[in-house]
Amino acid sequence: MRTLTTELALSGRAGRQKLRGRVVAGFARPASMRLEGVAPFGPPAFILASRQEMTVLLLPRESRVLRGARAEDILGALTGVSFGPADLLAILAGCVVPAPQPTGGRLHGNGWASIDLMGGATLYLQKRGNAWQLRAARRPGWQIEYPAWSGMFPQSVRLQADDAALMVDLTAVISQVETNVDLDENAFAVNVPTDAEPITLDELRANGPLGER
Repeated sequence: MRTLTTELALSGRAGRQKLRGRVVAGFARPASMRLEGVAPFGPPAFILASRQEMTVLLLPRESRVLRGARAEDILGALTGVSFGPADLLAILAGCVVPAPQPTGGRLHGNGWASIDLMGGATLYLQKRGNAWQLRAARRPGWQIEYPAWSGMFPQSVRLQADDAALMVDLTAVISQVETNVDLDENAFAVNVPTDAEPITLDELRANGPLGER
C-alpha cells in the first residue's frame, strides 16, 4: 500500500469535551498526511498537512496558522490522540505499527491468540473459520479495538488512552477507503493566506479538548 485516502467519522470523548465530526484523510508512505476537518457548511474546521517533517495547521475560520510543531503534538492538541502520520496510518489500516516485527506469540482459549511486536505492541487475534482476524491491540499508552472489518481494512477503530486523566476514548468509523491512488505532493501542503495570524501550540492546547477553559 503506497497511499491511502479515506473519510473518518469521529465520536467519543477527549478530556472535558465530547468530540463528534468528520475528517477527510490522505496518507502517503513513509510519513505524509493531510487531515481536513469537515464543517457542516463553509470552510474546513482545520487543515493539518505534514510532509518530510514539515507540518502546518491552518484554522481557516479563524485565519490562524501553526508552523514548526510536530504533527503528533498538533493532533494531540486537537483530539487527544498523539500519533504522527506513519503511526496513525498503521492504526487506521489495521497494521497497528508502521513496520510490525513479531518477537513472540501465544495461543489462548476460545480461539484467541496474541502476538508481541518489537517496540512493546501486542496484537490480539480471533480465529474466524480458517483465518485469524485482528480484533484488538495494545501500544504503549493506548488500547486499540477493531470491532468490524470490511475486506482488508477495518470498518471502525476505537482508541482508549491508558492514562485515566486524559479521558480519551475515540471511535473512528472508516469509509470510502482507496489505496494506491495518485496523490500530488501538493496534497500534503497548505495554502496559507497571507493575513493568517500565528497561533502557538500552547494556545492550541489551551483551547483544545484537553485544555483548561
